[in-house]
Amino acid sequence: MSNTETVERTLTGRVTSDKRMATRTVEVLWSRRHERYGKVMKGRTVLHVHDPKHESSLGDLVEIKEVRPISKTKNWLLVKVLEKAV
Repeated sequence: MSNTETVERTLTGRVTSDKRMATRTVEVLWSRRHERYGKVMKGRTVLHVHDPKHESSLGDLVEIKEVRPISKTKNWLLVKVLEKAV
């Protein structure tokens, strides 16, 4: 048997909602090139992030990582606040 390590998925996004107790809604922007036509496709992903220390607020740029399911919709944990909103 080999010992396999899991790779941590980390993303950077902006907090779009901080109205719930320990949950933040984070919007992650992405862009990729279409495989056949070469057009750059842009999109966004909205994720629910667990913030136990309540250190982020609306408009902050945050780094998040994927963890085990915390609730039905929360699979991400706030790592740190990269930039505070003005």
